[in-house]
Amino acid sequence: MLRADLRADCGSCYGLCCVALTFAKSADFAIDKAAGEPCPNLDQDFRCGIHSKLRTKGFQGCTVYDCFGAGQKISRQAGSSWREQPGQKLFEALPIMRQLHELLWYLAEALELPQTKAIHPDLRAASDQIEKLTLQPDVTKVDLQGERAKVNELLLQTSALVRGKPGKKKERRGADLFGAKLRGADLHSANLRGAYLIAADLREADLRQADLIGADLRDTRLEGADLTGSLFLTQSQVNAARGDSKTKLPKAVTRPAHWTT
Repeated sequence: MLRADLRADCGSCYGLCCVALTFAKSADFAIDKAAGEPCPNLDQDFRCGIHSKLRTKGFQGCTVYDCFGAGQKISRQAGSSWREQPGQKLFEALPIMRQLHELLWYLAEALELPQTKAIHPDLRAASDQIEKLTLQPDVTKVDLQGERAKVNELLLQTSALVRGKPGKKKERRGADLFGAKLRGADLHSANLRGAYLIAADLREADLRQADLIGADLRDTRLEGADLTGSLFLTQSQVNAARGDSKTKLPKAVTRPAHWTT
C-alpha cells in the first residue's frame, strides 16, 4: 500500500475512535468516557461538533490520535454504522486494524528508501501479508504479536542500512530522556527507538536519519530541529510534539496546525 492510503479520512469513517476509545479526564481529555460510549461532541453525521476547537475545549488527545486509515477501512468493510448494527465487533477491531496499518506505514516507508533495495522482496512480501490480514472478516483473531515481531526484524535491518554505524554515543534505544536538555545536539543517525523524550528540549537538534520508531515525543521541543530523512516518524508523534515553521520534517508527515509560526 502507498502511505497516502494509510492516512486517516474522518469523512469516510463512522466516528469509530470517538466511540471505541476510552477517555480519562486529564490534560488530554476534558471528560471521562467509557469505551463504547459515544463522545458527546459526536454529531449524528459522525462528525466532530468541535473539531476546530478541540485543543481549546480540552481535547488535545483527539488532535494527537491517528488511526493510520484503520477507521475508514473498518467502516467500509462493515457497510453500515454501529448505530445500525451491534458495534462491539467494530470497536474491538479498531485497535487491531490500527496496529496493522501502522506496520504497513513503516513497511511502505522502508520500500521508498534506496538503501533497502537488497531487502525489497522481503519488505514487499511482509507488506502483502499484513494487507491480506487487514482484509480478514475478523481481524481480532490475528496473531498481532507474532506479525509485529516478523516485521520488526525487517525494520531493524532497514534502520541499520540507512543509519550505518553512528557510534555508541548515539545508541539511545529506549533511553529515558524525559526533560533532557539536548538543544542543538548532534543526533544524526542516532538510534532513538522507543526513547522517552517527553518534554525534552531538542530545539535546533540534528535528527536527520535518526530512527524514531516508537519514541515518545509528547511535548518535545522541536522548534528549528532538522528531522529530514528521520526514520519511522508518524503523524501522531509529530502532533504530540511542539514545533514551529523552522522545524524540518519528512515529506510524509504534515506540520500540525497548532504549531507556532
